[in-house]
Amino acid sequence: MSEAAAASTAKAPYRVLVVDDDPDMAGVLVRWLKQQGMQAQVAGDGHAALATIAESQPDLVLLDVQMPGLDGFEVCRALKSHDATALLPVVLVTALEDQASRLKGIESGADDFLSKPVHREELIARVKTLRRLHETRKELEGRRLAAEVQEKEAIRKAFSRYLSPRLAEQIGRAHV
Repeated sequence: MSEAAAASTAKAPYRVLVVDDDPDMAGVLVRWLKQQGMQAQVAGDGHAALATIAESQPDLVLLDVQMPGLDGFEVCRALKSHDATALLPVVLVTALEDQASRLKGIESGADDFLSKPVHREELIARVKTLRRLHETRKELEGRRLAAEVQEKEAIRKAFSRYLSPRLAEQIGRAHV
């Protein structure tokens, strides 16, 4: 990870949204995450989760599968179907162990699974792994955008020697 990414990580705590209709389970997960220096917020159902994410997108979602109203599969599908949240890491937390449920989770776009009862060490390991992947993805996207801007500027400069500045600017915008 670059120094800039490490510095931004040090400044802003990793934000996790815990979605579970069982307040005891949510409380345990929140406590474990906070012990790792992360911020954790709770949503008690699928509708509350989507509203919370729309208001302030977390860095990761721990999502219970079996909830009243919108279940975890539906919430995950909704998140993965929108450009703004498609890359948001989602970990399904489930008591369901059958292959059909796991397949349904994969098809809904889940990034990982945790089985209930959740073990603290496994939770922390999975969250840290997804955190590294998420930060790396953001860093690579930043590099890609910087390279794109640099390329556009080089094209604009090359054309501005031979064309009017206005026409060179139009060509630079059209290149994207």
